[in-house]
Amino acid sequence: MHPRAVPHTSGLLDVGGGQSVYWEESGNPRGIPALYVHGGPGGGLGAGGYTMKLDPERFRVLAFEQRGCGRSTPRAGDPAHDLDANTTARLVADMELLRRDRGVEAWVLNGVSWGSTLALAYAQAHPGRTLGLVLMAVTTTRRAEVDWITEGVGTLYPEAWDRLATHAELAAPGYRRGQGRLVEAYAALMRDPDPAVRRAAASAWGAWEDTHVSIGAGGLHRDPSWQDEAWAVPFATLVTHYWAHDGFLEPPVLDRVAEIAHLPAWLIHGRLDVSGPASTPWLLHQRWPASTLVVVEDEGHGGPRMVEAWCEANDTLADRVA
Repeated sequence: MHPRAVPHTSGLLDVGGGQSVYWEESGNPRGIPALYVHGGPGGGLGAGGYTMKLDPERFRVLAFEQRGCGRSTPRAGDPAHDLDANTTARLVADMELLRRDRGVEAWVLNGVSWGSTLALAYAQAHPGRTLGLVLMAVTTTRRAEVDWITEGVGTLYPEAWDRLATHAELAAPGYRRGQGRLVEAYAALMRDPDPAVRRAAASAWGAWEDTHVSIGAGGLHRDPSWQDEAWAVPFATLVTHYWAHDGFLEPPVLDRVAEIAHLPAWLIHGRLDVSGPASTPWLLHQRWPASTLVVVEDEGHGGPRMVEAWCEANDTLADRVA
């Protein structure tokens, strides 16, 4: 990886409706523009490790925190945040507004997990502004993927899924396993007016998230971020909101691959990623002649060899577009 870059410019972009999106920029101001799109939904930029995947001498690296999370204001869960206005189309519009605001003609897109879905949605809306894509832990957030990660993975982790479903049965009026979508029950809990209900639902959701990503990640580890209410509540609010609506994507991105089939892309995925099986990048690759599929056999929803492939893909793409 490259050295971690410290942002030299940052700010809040007014995207309308009382919402502002945090953005930052690092690397070479005269380099190839690249936008990093984080996962979640609601994950934020964290400690900025994304900068280590792009050569700071060759790339002008931009990143943003999607509306409602991180340093964007107001956060999801705050009464001032308009959750109904938080949709994929709005996020794509925010990205396009950022591009124009920063004076970028076109850029490379890097997306991880949910960020790969959002990067695909942006590229399909603005193919002329997209130079290429590097996607890791690839998702498209279609209903089959959402139902798998919230219901199907329970066949591998029945104890953890039982705890997740039991919490919803006790806390969400009307929900009974097998009679409705569990993700919709949690989306409703995260809209409850009682902060204690939202905190408890976020904690239960966090335990499930930590469980299903553990294969290929060295075993089960509790992410301390779930103990931080300021992070956990917006994350759980946004991820259940988006997943309950199948990513607000109609038609699904898989049905629109022809619109970006000419763009170079790298699809990097771990064979052990049970949260998002390798069938998703495989289906994308089959419809995308200009894409390169990289499957790392012994890693899951991320890992050092996947990161190495991510860095190499950006370097190769830089050679093509420079």
